[in-house]
Amino acid sequence: MRPPLTLELLATPKEVREVRRELRAYLGGPCADLQLCASELLTNVIRHLGEGVPVTVRVSCAQDRTRLEITDPDPRALPVLCPATNEDAETGRGLALLDALALRWGVDQGADTKTVWCETEAIHDGSRDMAVSGEAVGQ
Repeated sequence: MRPPLTLELLATPKEVREVRRELRAYLGGPCADLQLCASELLTNVIRHLGEGVPVTVRVSCAQDRTRLEITDPDPRALPVLCPATNEDAETGRGLALLDALALRWGVDQGADTKTVWCETEAIHDGSRDMAVSGEAVGQ
């Protein structure tokens, strides 16, 4: 198992792209679902707390799961899964997308922080570990 990845950064659109690049490098190849989850969670920080908010991004790999955590300094601004109001709505899709891509997700509140996390199927060296079906993609 590889050691966890921890990134300390300020939430800006440029850093969203950088985190996607770091995830790909850390996992050794394509990890589109995890990259998309990270983009959505970081974008939520920017949208709801403001650009430049300090965040910590953590990724850890277990045998059957890859876990992404994003910690920000506002324990009060909790994410809520709600539908887009119409097809032209600019909000309401990010957490629905996260909910569809992740095996599970949630929020851990601290006294001065919150951590929004999600878990996807394990990603090892750029390929999904399909432990459930016994097949490995890319082999």
